[in-house]
Amino acid sequence: MSPRRIHLVGSYPAADARQAMTIMASTAGPYLRTLADGEVGARRNWILHVINGLREHPDIELRTDGNWSDYDDRPVFRVKPGHRLTAASLRPGHAAAAGESYEVFKEIRAEHGLKGVSFQVGIPGDLDLALFSFGPAGVFTRRGAFRGALAREIAEISRWGGRDVLFQLEVPAELVMVAGTPRPLRAAVARALARGMVKQAAAAPPGARFGVHLCVGDLGNKALKQMDDVGPVVSMVNALLRAWPRGRPLEFVHVPLAAGDRPPPVETGFYRRLESLAALPQDIRFAAGLVHEAQEEADQRRILRTVESILSRTVDVSPACGLGRRSAQDARRVLDRAVALAES
Repeated sequence: MSPRRIHLVGSYPAADARQAMTIMASTAGPYLRTLADGEVGARRNWILHVINGLREHPDIELRTDGNWSDYDDRPVFRVKPGHRLTAASLRPGHAAAAGESYEVFKEIRAEHGLKGVSFQVGIPGDLDLALFSFGPAGVFTRRGAFRGALAREIAEISRWGGRDVLFQLEVPAELVMVAGTPRPLRAAVARALARGMVKQAAAAPPGARFGVHLCVGDLGNKALKQMDDVGPVVSMVNALLRAWPRGRPLEFVHVPLAAGDRPPPVETGFYRRLESLAALPQDIRFAAGLVHEAQEEADQRRILRTVESILSRTVDVSPACGLGRRSAQDARRVLDRAVALAES
């Protein structure tokens, strides 16, 4: 079996990118294949800063306000009468942030001897941006503008980063939708969602490297959806594999087994449907989002053995989402636990 690695989703509670990357590299460096910049500052809450920035957009006005105290308490926007929303007018900011961090990343990589570790850049799904900004109707009317804006930023990053960059496509809404679908319809819904999701990868320059981070939400370290078993994950991964575009290497899929502040279930039955992923190509890594600070290490080891036994392969270990919504102490506990599991 291949060596077990650690996948860190992205955000980390730190003062700046250098501190975040230094902590992650010094703790988990030998087990990493990629390293994000910690998504510090306003980016620690994923796309909230992008959505809040729409308040200043000249073509957009606020429909209902919110302060993100929970998933229902959020601002919802609309396009002003007589105006249009275009990709050219949107500036999500991922390229600018990545450009600022990339030189620091290369310094950290050299300092810690992390030869072969790539720079990981998180890219939200276009559906997720449209849905959380404009509500359900926005999925149909505003998604294309976000897709175009993100494609522009991916192309910009690819120009200066090339093969040294791996884009992590981050898509909680799709998995939550599949998890909320009656079981007989899940596969069909997953296929429809995957066809839309992969258009973002297809719009990237040929050769752009990708991983996919499936998620059930982590606002305030609370999940939007709790899964009864891994069935929704299986449906989503299988649909992704069928729909994934050629020429854009898919290097990993990351799946949540924990959910926000809830650690992963210890019952074997929760994981049994992973049998349907046993044919996952060996060159696509499976990152198991099970690492959690609120569970005994012995239980985490048992869950890891269960997952690897069902899949008949070594998996990467990972938290279920970024660590930016955790305290610095809890984030460090997660890193230490990930190392312990990788070494087990």
